[in-house]
Amino acid sequence: MPLHVPPAPAPALRSVLAALGSPTAVRAARTPALRSAQGPLTPELPLPVHVLDRITPSARAPRSRLAGWRFLISDGEGAVAAADTMLTPDGWAFSHFFEGPYLASTQRALRQAEALTMDFEPRLLSVPELYMLTLWLRRDLTADPASGALDPADLLVPLAPAPPGICAHRPHRVSELLPVMTLRLTPAPLLSQPV
Repeated sequence: MPLHVPPAPAPALRSVLAALGSPTAVRAARTPALRSAQGPLTPELPLPVHVLDRITPSARAPRSRLAGWRFLISDGEGAVAAADTMLTPDGWAFSHFFEGPYLASTQRALRQAEALTMDFEPRLLSVPELYMLTLWLRRDLTADPASGALDPADLLVPLAPAPPGICAHRPHRVSELLPVMTLRLTPAPLLSQPV
């Protein structure tokens, strides 16, 4: 099924286009593929990036906060880098360019999502406590991309590299993966030493 990619805020897109048009910004980027690209570079596939802070066992669905928008940067043949934007007191602003394992992993997860039989809105969900990034496939296609409520029926696809004990590129319902993530963060009880 096709993914329903939400439109990015116009100022976020403009900030990325301005950075791509700035030789200084592109040269300063730590992305060899971006610096050596021959053709025109275009931002594609904007994804809202949400952050899930403080995973705790609870009867309530966890909430995330919108932290930015990520654009895949294409050279005409495929994505060579990504650009992040962030919300500032003055509005959306370009943050940085990057490449690395999450770029290829995001593309792979998006291809997996397109092969699913249901419609989804793709987002990225960062879990800093686990050093984890997932593709969040939101079932509610009418939800505001800035809203951060995870529905138990939404899918999460951990991106590689995933934390130990969590399989990358395997779709999980939020209701299944959240307890695993919570367990990973729960400190093990101290065993008493025999005297």
